[in-house]
Amino acid sequence: MSLGPVAVLPEYADEQLVTRLGIEILRCEPGLVIGTMPVRGNRQPVGILHGGANAVLAETLGSVAAWLHAGPGGSVVGLDLSVTHHRWASSGLVTGVCRPLHEAGAHATYGIEISDHTGKLSSTARLTCAVSAAAGPRGLPVRGR
Repeated sequence: MSLGPVAVLPEYADEQLVTRLGIEILRCEPGLVIGTMPVRGNRQPVGILHGGANAVLAETLGSVAAWLHAGPGGSVVGLDLSVTHHRWASSGLVTGVCRPLHEAGAHATYGIEISDHTGKLSSTARLTCAVSAAAGPRGLPVRGR
């Protein structure tokens, strides 16, 4: 099992939050990661999509983008996540589109726009990750894309 460029350790394959929330990665390439998540199963008690589910979708897409930036053998950890909810989603799928805002050195920041099933913007997020590229010969970072 993998999530984009990240291989899930076999002993944790059945413990993945993205599986429980129904998140699917549709497109995964440097500069663009797109994923969906159903509203069904991820609701607040009043029937709308839970804001925390939007945060998980945003962090998932941004983290996958950061893994792509780190390259094979690199590592990534989230440092800061900010999510603003603009309108609620109450049915269908939401779609998140993640693009880099800054990728350089030890940090990478991504902007994520989440839209409802009609294409209307429902949330925006910003994720900053610490990124460590794999060390190559002479200890120099190796960036793979």
